[in-house]
Amino acid sequence: MKLQTDIVDHELAIAEAFVSARRAAAALTEYPGRPPSDLAQAYRIQDHALRLDGRTVGAWKVGRINPPHDVRYGADRLAGPVFVPAIVAVGAGEVPVMPVYANGFAAAEAELLLHVPATFTGPIPQTNDGVRDIVDTVRLGIEIASSPYARINADGPLVTASDFGNNAGLVVGPELADWREVDLCAIPVRTEIDGAIVGEATAATMLDGPFGAVRFLLANLAGRGIGWSKGIWVSTGAITGVHSIAAGQSAVALFGEFGQVACRIVAATPS
Repeated sequence: MKLQTDIVDHELAIAEAFVSARRAAAALTEYPGRPPSDLAQAYRIQDHALRLDGRTVGAWKVGRINPPHDVRYGADRLAGPVFVPAIVAVGAGEVPVMPVYANGFAAAEAELLLHVPATFTGPIPQTNDGVRDIVDTVRLGIEIASSPYARINADGPLVTASDFGNNAGLVVGPELADWREVDLCAIPVRTEIDGAIVGEATAATMLDGPFGAVRFLLANLAGRGIGWSKGIWVSTGAITGVHSIAAGQSAVALFGEFGQVACRIVAATPS
């Protein structure tokens, strides 16, 4: 019993350290404790942090777990919450300001955002076609990945998952017109930072694509006892990669003929 209590206390202490650092917009020079040993523990830390933070979650990011970690941990994706205050919807031509943690980790990622409506109550689809049937809109977006801990990605997916999946915000851009008639995995995507091209790809490189990311997320949330009764955005994965960015820089994600979305990066301030 004492061992179990010690484990819970340790996980809670890590969560408290991350939530406190995010609120203070302060960097963490070291991981605040013993890193999680498996995904289950990483998500327990994340769940503690969700309760401590207390804000409403309006979206979830899905990130890829690359080989050989996918085999080692038994999953090829991970999930993290995006809080409502950090979700910024923009119209064509608008360039919002998005904060990141100075002296921590910060990146911009071009992503397709799929919305699961509040009317969906299950069961979780088992195929991509099944997911297509429940999604009600698709938008162009940029995920802002940021953490007070600079080595969050370098230390591996367990550490990434433990701090909100390394998320700090989401730019929800224009709607993808006629998306049901479009092959989402064939859209050419390019990411630019301060006008320089930093990545080009399609979602065909992202495992089983955006619909697969939604299917993974719903199963992940259900397994953790987390619902989606108010509907959720799903940021389905970094199509062109994870691109480092700093305060003062700007990012643009271009989705071929379908449009683009942009943002400007600033340093986070205490909240």
